Amino acid sequence: MALVVIGGHSRSVGKTSVVAGLISALREFQWMAVKITQYGHGVCSANGEPCDCAPGDHSWAISEEHDRSGQSDTSRFLLAGAKRALWVRTEQGRLAEAMPALRSKVEGTRNVIIESNSVLKFLRPDLYLTVLDPATADFKNSAREFLDRANAVIIHRSAHRAPDDAAWESVSLKPVADRPVFFIAPPPYVTPEITDFVRSSLRIPA
Repeated sequence: MALVVIGGHSRSVGKTSVVAGLISALREFQWMAVKITQYGHGVCSANGEPCDCAPGDHSWAISEEHDRSGQSDTSRFLLAGAKRALWVRTEQGRLAEAMPALRSKVEGTRNVIIESNSVLKFLRPDLYLTVLDPATADFKNSAREFLDRANAVIIHRSAHRAPDDAAWESVSLKPVADRPVFFIAPPPYVTPEITDFVRSSLRIPA
C-alpha cells in the first residue's frame, strides 16, 4: 500500500483540488481518499463558519461518502475516480483518538491519499506534498511543524506575490529549499509534472 498526504498552509489554498486532481490523473492507483477536519466549539475548521459537522456525543466520527455529485469535498474525491472516500471529523487536538479506527478502515486498501497536515503526527507517508499560496497570509502551525517533511512543494504562481515576497510572516522556506517545486496557476491544480513526480516517487506500475 502506498500512502500519500496532501497538506497546505491554510484553508482555501487548493488542498482538496490537488487531491481530486491526483485521483483523476492516477486512477490506476484505485485510491481510497480521506479528508480530515478538525473543529472547535461548533465552528468548522474547513471554512471558519458555524456548522453541525461536529458529533455531539463524542470527540470524533468517521463517515463514508457515497454521493458522487461533487457537492462536498469527499464527494469530489469519488467524482474524480476514488474507489472509496472517508470524512474524519475530530475536535481540535484529539485526532489521536480517531487514528485506530482510521487505520482499521484503510487496512488492506491498495493506495490511500489523505488531505491533512496533522495526520503526520501519527503516520509516515510515502509521499507528502504541501500546497502554498504566497498571497494567503495565514500559516497553520501544523503546516509549519511538518514543512521540513515535505517531499515536494506546490506553489501558486501569483501576479501579486512571489514566494520570496509572501504575505505570511516569520516563515522560512529553507527547510524545503532542496525539494522539487511545482508552480500552479489554477485551474488546473495538478500539472503533468506533478503527476509524473507522484507516480515515479511511488514507483507503482500502472
